[in-house]
Amino acid sequence: MRTRRGMDLILIGIGTGDPGHLTRAAESALRSADLVLIPDKGADKADLAALRDAICDAVASDVPRGRFAVPERRADDGYLTGVEAWHDALAAAWSAAIPPGAGRVALLVWGDPSLYDSTLRIAARLRPAPRITVIPGITALQALTAAHAVPLNDLGAPVTITTGRRLRDHGWPRGADRVAVMLDGDCAFRTLDPAGVTIWWGAYVGMDRQMLDHGPLAEAGPRIAEARAAARARHGWIMDIYLLARAA
Repeated sequence: MRTRRGMDLILIGIGTGDPGHLTRAAESALRSADLVLIPDKGADKADLAALRDAICDAVASDVPRGRFAVPERRADDGYLTGVEAWHDALAAAWSAAIPPGAGRVALLVWGDPSLYDSTLRIAARLRPAPRITVIPGITALQALTAAHAVPLNDLGAPVTITTGRRLRDHGWPRGADRVAVMLDGDCAFRTLDPAGVTIWWGAYVGMDRQMLDHGPLAEAGPRIAEARAAARARHGWIMDIYLLARAA
């Protein structure tokens, strides 16, 4: 994917929906940009673009913005193959949206670019390779534990961070009493034996529509599945995350 020689790409973590998640370093990096690229995910997810616009309006209103349409991800040839093709298409969309001489281009990344986000992998596809700067942000995992006022780990114990797909296909990760689950589109917690398991769940964490629930998995699980389905139908999209703890 061709980009402009000498381009600087700034990946700015913006947290999970609360404009207060933006750090001073993020504000400074945003003001230093020559262009901010805003992803357009269609009408159903227009509020995600609107939040990025609101951040730019508040912090760097004079920095020009460009938009790119987020291509549809297909899984006809399997999950990983589909994701790789999707990343190729996203890199091409970035390149097409960056005008000659853009200089410093910023992308506002939901959460943090390091945790279950592919912005860095997409950026690695650009040619010639841009100079990349990453500004860390508050992750959905931090926002979830803060919203529930619980620690991520038990005393001196490990935590496994995984996806709903892997939880569904492989079960409870070996060697962990606490498991944080991201990218779960089908309530994979329903595949677990709920005995002795506690769940802390959150959707739209950090946004004004934030939803929270917690309790024994046997009791809270059905509530969460029902609330999740209703919220997705109401808003057209949902992003959620949960933490599971199993009694020793």
